[in-house]
Amino acid sequence: MVINSRKKYYVVWQGIQPGIYDNWAACKKQVTGYLGAQYKSFTSHDEAQQAFGNPFEVIRGAKGKKDLTTLSGTEKPILQSISVDAACAGNPGTLEFRGVFTETETPLFDRGPYKMGTVNIGEFLALVLALAYCKKHNLNYPIYSDSKTAIAWVRNKRTNTKLVKTSQNEQLFVMLKNAESWLRNNSYSTQILKWKTELWGEIPADYGRK
Repeated sequence: MVINSRKKYYVVWQGIQPGIYDNWAACKKQVTGYLGAQYKSFTSHDEAQQAFGNPFEVIRGAKGKKDLTTLSGTEKPILQSISVDAACAGNPGTLEFRGVFTETETPLFDRGPYKMGTVNIGEFLALVLALAYCKKHNLNYPIYSDSKTAIAWVRNKRTNTKLVKTSQNEQLFVMLKNAESWLRNNSYSTQILKWKTELWGEIPADYGRK
């Protein structure tokens, strides 16, 4: 669970049991593994209640996000794509990462929490997981990330983390080794693109816990 000093409320519009939840752990149980899950965090219960009945208007007007459909063709991202992101409570700290379909924000995968990780590691693992998904399903979608570091690691087929391996994060290091091996042993034509946060707002895969 990512620790945040500010109280959050989570609205689940599409999930195992739609509703309003006052902590991320409870929300995650409703959306993990649920195809087409729709959910979002809010800073007050009143705001969450108002949002529960009108998800699309709220999502498009969310702080830090823009309605990508209103941008012109020359400045908007490729909507038929996958976006990935990671969230970490501390550096190092508790790590999660996920991927969504950019246009609809429909979750594709969600991994974590893992102890003693970093955002760059999460971003890298999310990129490789998205690449593997596209290859397996013959999906010709580009992948967006807002991490220059993770994109470089994928391009170089190896990580360059300064994170110290401990008993707490041993699983993450196994995952890194497997991801690097996948990159070395697989070819792909998928484009990996940098998300332009300054133009497009927060990446659709953002956890919304800032």
